[in-house]
Amino acid sequence: MKEVRLNNDVMMPAIGFGVYQIPVDETERIVSEALETGYRMIDTAASYFNEEQVGNAIRRSGLKREEIFVTTKLWVQDYEYDDALRAFDKSLKLLGLDYVDLYLLHKPYGNYYAAWRACERLYKEGRIRAIGVTSFSNERLQDLFLHNEVKPAVNQLETHPFFQQKAANKFLQCEGIQHEAWAPFAEGQNDIWNNPVLKAIAEKHGRTVGQVVLRWLNQRNVVVIPKTVRKERMIENFSIFDFTLTEQEMQAIAGLDTGKSPIYDDMDLATTKYIGTHRIHD
Repeated sequence: MKEVRLNNDVMMPAIGFGVYQIPVDETERIVSEALETGYRMIDTAASYFNEEQVGNAIRRSGLKREEIFVTTKLWVQDYEYDDALRAFDKSLKLLGLDYVDLYLLHKPYGNYYAAWRACERLYKEGRIRAIGVTSFSNERLQDLFLHNEVKPAVNQLETHPFFQQKAANKFLQCEGIQHEAWAPFAEGQNDIWNNPVLKAIAEKHGRTVGQVVLRWLNQRNVVVIPKTVRKERMIENFSIFDFTLTEQEMQAIAGLDTGKSPIYDDMDLATTKYIGTHRIHD
């Protein structure tokens, strides 16, 4: 398993398995299949409502706890200091674990300063091995670490061929913060599976479009967490380290960048209001 070293020397797999939008009643079986396939990083969140099922699969895998890198996330609703501590305890209880490997602030809204300071406390207590954020712009991320003690280890961003986050990738590498991609397949938008550039590269290597996208991301030093409910796709997505894209192929994919998200607009007021006020519990 290829790994990356975070800025606190914790080792993180370069590819993991995401469980966003996987039905709760199927999560345990699907995560079990992912672990059987060879994945050693599982990415969940409080707002996915499947932490308990992820934990069940981990315990029943027969793998040692230290062999599996577990990520979960704190929702905006719980960004006050004491609320964040309680929410972490709840996630840990649902997962049935003594610690998590990576804990992320799920969105850059609300009182994320208070939430970050709660995360710093949990990190210092050894209950979290690394802390980070999700979907933070360069400006918000820089402001956060300039005024706090612990620098984020990871920024998980929507990153795929149509929204490549080039400026963010450069900034994160410069600051020693690991870039991780959510929605590496753009959630199927822009007819990604039939894109002629990606298909041509895939055919040349005898690979799938999905494998090419994941390999392209990894070659940009981006960690990936593809999601699928099909075992054959799990195997495909995991098999990306035995071929290399040429510089010309990397540049061809770079030309697909539109500079904006096909999924949602971070600057849209209705979107930010929904995320900022969405409640996942009473």
